[in-house]
Amino acid sequence: MERLFLAAGAFSGALAVAAGAFGAHALRGRVAPDLLAAYQTGAQYQAIHALALLACGLVVPRAPGLLATAAGWLFLAGTLLFSGSLYALALSGERALGAVTPLGGVAFIAGWLALFAAALTAPAR
Repeated sequence: MERLFLAAGAFSGALAVAAGAFGAHALRGRVAPDLLAAYQTGAQYQAIHALALLACGLVVPRAPGLLATAAGWLFLAGTLLFSGSLYALALSGERALGAVTPLGGVAFIAGWLALFAAALTAPAR
């Protein structure tokens, strides 16, 4: 699982940079300012949680149980739901997609709490 989270974190980080650049250069002036801000929020949160995925990849082999693995899956789900819904909202203008965004936020929070618990239960080195 650690290799999956390390690879997913690295790839997600690259996508976040590409998404941010696309938003800054290709979308500016083409979408409403509030939609562009939502798009950039999606890219920012994706970048942050790419780093969280890398952390999961490092913690999984050191923490007993499934907490670190659950955190990684929650960060992946959060990225898809939160960032994905904001990207889709900005690109389509379909504001109903914003209803999905909080589900991704909940997944992010749950992921951070699971990673917290995994860190507390990991044996000292």
